[in-house]
Amino acid sequence: MILAQLAHYASHTVSSLALFQDQQVSFTVLGLWHSMSWLARAVAIILILESIWSLAVMIDRYMYFRAARKQSREFAPKVAGALKDSKLEEAIKIADRSKKSHLAEVVTSGLQEFRASAGAITTETIESSSRALDRAEAIVHAKLKRGLAVLATIGATAPFVGLFGTVVGILHAFNQIATQKISGIAAVAGGISEALVTTALGLLVAIPAVMAFNYFTGRVEAFDVEMDNSSSELVDYFIKQSHKQR
Repeated sequence: MILAQLAHYASHTVSSLALFQDQQVSFTVLGLWHSMSWLARAVAIILILESIWSLAVMIDRYMYFRAARKQSREFAPKVAGALKDSKLEEAIKIADRSKKSHLAEVVTSGLQEFRASAGAITTETIESSSRALDRAEAIVHAKLKRGLAVLATIGATAPFVGLFGTVVGILHAFNQIATQKISGIAAVAGGISEALVTTALGLLVAIPAVMAFNYFTGRVEAFDVEMDNSSSELVDYFIKQSHKQR
């Protein structure tokens, strides 16, 4: 009787160990992927797509801001020298050659409006040029902020998408316990691993997106200050020209 019970216990232990070995999760990328449920895989794919999208926005904004900064540094002293010599047409040509400069786009709008007066420089001419500068600033500001809303959205939502994957993984773990009728790490390894993977992936996507959003927002604010200063200086130039004409 005792020998029969020992044999039954031994067979149960062996089957449990075999089940544990079958349920072991490989912590390689492919191993984790194969252990995940289809819903958790869908969450991971969404996070990967968000990561690719945010990376594309980061690269685009970095290249755009770098070109804007470089061309503006070259543009500012040249156009200042042309205006100092009262060479309005030359200043407009210099601005036209700096297509990616945020300052050039704003200054060009004001200079073209000022040139359109083609006669006596009146208060209406100066006000019209000032309004043209304001409109150009608003347009350039919108261009500079293009894509930043995507970074903000990804940074805010990616952790919650990862949290949803965590919930899915926990549910998968409990489902494994219920279906296999066995407790312990063997039953929950797959579910816990996919829960942790989706959580980590959500954070890995969100953190760079938030950091990039804050960085590029700061750059946009710095560009806005530069455009405001350039517009103010250009309006002062128009006022001085009107005084000279009188």
